Parts: sequence; structure tokens; C-alpha cells
Amino acid sequence: MNRKTDCSFFHQHAVAVVKGLGRPIRAVTVRNWRCSCDNKAYRKRNNRAMRILVTGAAGFIGFHLAKRLLGDGHEVIGIDNLNDYYDVQLKQDRLTILKRNLSFRFSLTDLADRRGIAELFNKEKPEIVVNLAAQAGVRYSLENPHAYVDSNLTGFTNILEGCRHNAVKHLVYASSSSVYGANTAMPFSVHHNVDHPISLYAATKKANELMAHTYAALYKLPCTGLRFFTVYGPWGRPDMALFLFTKAILEGRPIDVYNEGRMRRDFTYIDDIIEGVVRVMARIPTASPGWTGNRPDPASSFAPYRLFNIGNNQPVELMDFIAVLEDHLGRKAQMRLLPMQPGDVPETYADVDDLMAEVGFKPGTSIREGIGRFVAWYREYYKK
Repeated sequence: MNRKTDCSFFHQHAVAVVKGLGRPIRAVTVRNWRCSCDNKAYRKRNNRAMRILVTGAAGFIGFHLAKRLLGDGHEVIGIDNLNDYYDVQLKQDRLTILKRNLSFRFSLTDLADRRGIAELFNKEKPEIVVNLAAQAGVRYSLENPHAYVDSNLTGFTNILEGCRHNAVKHLVYASSSSVYGANTAMPFSVHHNVDHPISLYAATKKANELMAHTYAALYKLPCTGLRFFTVYGPWGRPDMALFLFTKAILEGRPIDVYNEGRMRRDFTYIDDIIEGVVRVMARIPTASPGWTGNRPDPASSFAPYRLFNIGNNQPVELMDFIAVLEDHLGRKAQMRLLPMQPGDVPETYADVDDLMAEVGFKPGTSIREGIGRFVAWYREYYKK
């Protein structure tokens, strides 16, 4: 890679697009190359804090993003409905940390509350919106489908309307690797069609992408969707495998291992997810000049719309993942081998070439490092 060319690339795509995002892009290794450009002058020119709305701020990813943005000097309005899908105390403890920063304000609001969301947008006038609130979980969607309609469809419509009527500069929203559904071509690419979801959760996330494109086309609202791949790390969700496995192993209970362990996941550490989100926030999408309706590319458009995968680009065998966890816990897992669950897929694998090309970043935290950090947090938080 050419040092001069790449330095220019970072500034054009991560700095100049949104003047005043408040912080230069953090120097990171990209294919063994580290940007050494002088960021001091940039900080002096572009130190205006922005007002950013983060939905799902008490959730796993929302908490980490809000914390990062506050640390970068921005003003953050966080909203969450604090539902009881999982331990509300964990959500409250995340909020306690965020509320220590005077630049954070919290609103207890449900995305499905049309009037409440409209009033919040009208009052706060956010410049950038990051929608991370959603009813999560593939398996839970089999039990409570209406929760997904209320939050992921009705709620997302309310966010789109709030952005439309309040001159929001950029809407970044969480999609999911689940949208790849029955696809088997690996790695999963944003340029592949994703028309065969196998869970209602996945269908609602695919719908979000279509809804966002509609608003980008009709109202020129810049929208970027991010397909997250199996996010894990400290302060994670108790319904996710790493959390469930850790709790069970420490309590001496067996863990449920689906498809008899024959699964591969592109586990992605939370800090890598947040770095990707922050960089994408700074890249406001524009119409793609090469886009054509004769051969429509799902990841771009004639409208200001883009899609990106954020994944580790390195799938891991589930049994290897469990072995690393055992090493960090110093205990062996008792395994209950079970068949594949409805809505699950045997493998995920993210193609992140577009993310690299557009924002110069590729996740790279190893599972050994990431699981180690999670276990350290878990033991401290739960005094285990």
C-alpha cells in the first residue's frame, strides 16, 4: 500500500466528509501499515462536538458506542425502553456509567411510541442518528413475533420519520448477519441478494434495509446499514452464547451446544464493531454514479444509501471457541449436544472488502484476546 495515497484516503473519507465529527480517525494498522499523518492540525480545525442520538443506549452495542462518542467529546442523547428481555439491572448499570458524563442525556422512550419519538426529535434536533435499538434474538422471534414488529418495524418507521422531518445529516442503523438466511456462498457479501430469511428477526432487519432505501430515495436522507456479525465482549447480552456458556461453566452446569457443535461463527469483538460504526458515521453516503437498474447492486444505489458488513472476516469453529473459553476459565465444559435450532444457520463469514475500501478499517481482535477480556469483566462484575 502506498503511504501517501492511503493517508489521503483516510482524510478524504473519514475526515472531510463530515467536518466536525469531533475527532480524527484513530491511527490503526491496515495490512501492516500505520498512518503517520499529523492529526494535531486536524484536531484544531475540526473540534466541534456534534449532537448524536443513539437508540438502544442501555443495550450492549449502544452503551459501548455512547461511551466512545462521549469520550470523543460529543453530546449524546440516549434512548431506551429498558424492557425485560434480559436483566434490566445490567442495562441500568450501563446507564449509570454513561450518566457520569454531563454530555449525556437519557430518555426512557419506546421506539414504537410515535408521539414520544416525534417530540424527542423536535426537542433535541440531533445531527446524526445511530439506531441500535431493536428486539434482538433469532430464537426469541419464534416465541414473541409481535415484539419484533413493534420495535423493528413500527419503531424503525418512527426513527425514519424523525430523521426526515428534522434535517438529520446521516442515519446509521443496525442490520444483522441474519439477513443472509439461506445463503451458502461464502464469505457473505453485501453485494449478494438476501431474499430468503429463515427467522422473523432476519426478515425485520431486511425490511429495515428496504425501508431505509425508500427514505433515501424519496427524501434524500443519507442512510447506512451495518450488518453486524456475532458481537461479543464485556457488558454483553446474557442471551448470547459466550455469556450463557461462561455462566453455566462457572456454575458447574452443562452447556447446550447446537448442531452437535458443527457450527462456525464470525465472532466480532465489541471494540472492533464500535470502531467500524464511528468510521462509518463520518462517511455520509452519496449516490453511486455507476449504479444501474439493469444490474442493481444491493449495497449501493442512485440514492444516498450504503450497506456494510462488520465482521472479523475469520470464522471460528464453535468447539474451538468453547476450548478457548475453557482455557480462560480454567474449567472444562460439560456439553449437551443438541440438533440445530429452527432459525439458526450453520455458518457465518463476513466479506469486509467494502468496509476496508471505504473507511480503511478491518476488525482484527482474536477470540483468545476478546474472550479473555470478557471473562475478566464477567468475574469482576459478578464477583465470580
